[in-house]
Amino acid sequence: MLPKKKLSKEEALQKAKRYCDYQHRCHSEVKEKLYSLGLWKNEVEEIIAQLIEEKYLDEERFAIHFARGRFRLKEWGKEKIKYELKQKRVSDYCIRKAIGAIDETEYEKTLQKLAGEKREALKSEKNIFIRKRKLQDYLMQKGYEFNTIKKIIAEEK
Repeated sequence: MLPKKKLSKEEALQKAKRYCDYQHRCHSEVKEKLYSLGLWKNEVEEIIAQLIEEKYLDEERFAIHFARGRFRLKEWGKEKIKYELKQKRVSDYCIRKAIGAIDETEYEKTLQKLAGEKREALKSEKNIFIRKRKLQDYLMQKGYEFNTIKKIIAEEK
């Protein structure tokens, strides 16, 4: 098997631009991609700086789009979104901005909708304590905050 040809800095920059054009990326994803192309640390840092300068890479924009997308499409709660953004090594400032970009009324409606759907699915469960526990576990797994879940559980008959 032939060894992989090392890309020049300019070729790697073009690949990184295309990678960032395809969808919003965080810094750690782009760094990982550049390292996989066989670049050295100093080259990666220079390319990252250039991508930021040319507005291909914006961590705040990435975090906001990530949070909105995960909330709208996957109906994740704020806690799960925060956790995922931390996994991607996004700064706390950007995480706060992203969580703040989620509409509170839409968030409450989604939580109520998910709870209602789960209650409907758990109707056959006779034991109220098991039903409440399953509802709580489901909403926690979706990433909603414990205090808001407690309010929802209190409504359970």
